[in-house]
Amino acid sequence: MAANCTFVCCNEETDTDKAAIVQFSNGNLNNAEKLDFTFYKNTDEENPRKKLRRLLVAKSDRLSYVANNFGAGSLKCNNLCKYYVGVLNKDTMEMEMHSAQLFKMQPFIPEETKTTEQVDNANLTYSEKLDSLVEAFGTTKQKRALSSHRLNKVGAESLKHVVAKAANSVIEQKGFAALREELFEASTQLDVALYIPPCYPDAERPEDVYLFDDLLSPADYKELAVAGSKMAALAEENLQTLKDGKYLSVVKHLESLPNGSEAREKILRCSAYLYMLLQLVRVGRVNGKFGQNEGCTFNLRRKIFKTFTVESFWKGCLSNHVSPSMRAKIAAYCLALQLHMGHMSVNLTLLQRDLLAKEMWMMEIAKSMGLTLIKPARVKAEMLNPAAEHKFATLVLPLVKYKAKMDRSFKKRQ
Repeated sequence: MAANCTFVCCNEETDTDKAAIVQFSNGNLNNAEKLDFTFYKNTDEENPRKKLRRLLVAKSDRLSYVANNFGAGSLKCNNLCKYYVGVLNKDTMEMEMHSAQLFKMQPFIPEETKTTEQVDNANLTYSEKLDSLVEAFGTTKQKRALSSHRLNKVGAESLKHVVAKAANSVIEQKGFAALREELFEASTQLDVALYIPPCYPDAERPEDVYLFDDLLSPADYKELAVAGSKMAALAEENLQTLKDGKYLSVVKHLESLPNGSEAREKILRCSAYLYMLLQLVRVGRVNGKFGQNEGCTFNLRRKIFKTFTVESFWKGCLSNHVSPSMRAKIAAYCLALQLHMGHMSVNLTLLQRDLLAKEMWMMEIAKSMGLTLIKPARVKAEMLNPAAEHKFATLVLPLVKYKAKMDRSFKKRQ
């Protein structure tokens, strides 16, 4: 009959008193007496992350083994489970239970490690040494960030090399000056394409360069019936309201209405549409009640918002406002619309004042549309008449291609 033994639970032990259970990575140990085991602990006992670090060294005549409970080569099971070892006293038949740690012994080659360390210390930068420390002693989150950083760095270096090689080949073929001019022209055309109406420069007639249906579709033209009738009543009664509001472009067309019923109706509806676009620029930020007093229908108002405004959050609500690019787009559409209203001629000065814009800004938009600019001669006799200072733009085929001005600051650097 087997002898009975009694289990004795030891008091809560410190990490120094824990037993070590070793496992060799390259085989099994036949004779433990041939190995000399040494147990090391970290001297920094105040640091909570370092005071628990242990290093186990086993030396023999042929080879040395090293194991630790930290770093990449440590066993993660020590953090997940608690291990105990029972020590049996054969005299008292009592078995004492001691806590234990698992170590995986790895062969240690001093010559190879020393050479590797010397090479690393000689070639690595401070950033690379810091990355190696993170790789050895960092947390899981830090190691994941380091891996992502290395992948991004490799991708960025590869992309930079490819782009530099392609740029050098293009510069060798065309030259720096030609590339600079092409880039400036491309950027200018891109900016112009954002706000000018659809243009057909190869058209046979001036009326077909900027089509009226592209400015006002047939459906939108029908929606302006009520607004046109209100504008007709305003033209018959009194235009002082528009004059006080300084809508001079609208007043100019209402003062010279044609006699034909169809042509008259067209000018009235276009004037109502022009008046709403000018209002849109001055208001800046619009709401759902925009254009109701002028007879603007819901469908037309939605079309205007979609074409000439951008949506943004303002005071916690979604609203429509006129951005600087949309302001330029409205100016270009007003200019093209007045070409059809004024027999392919527009008074730029009146439109510039209605838009509350600068003269040079209005001139640049007219140039981008290929219009011919007409500046009146400065005659002293005509200086008494304010209208003599007005500038006009006309659409003449073929369209004028103005030479783009280079940046002055760039010229100074040359």
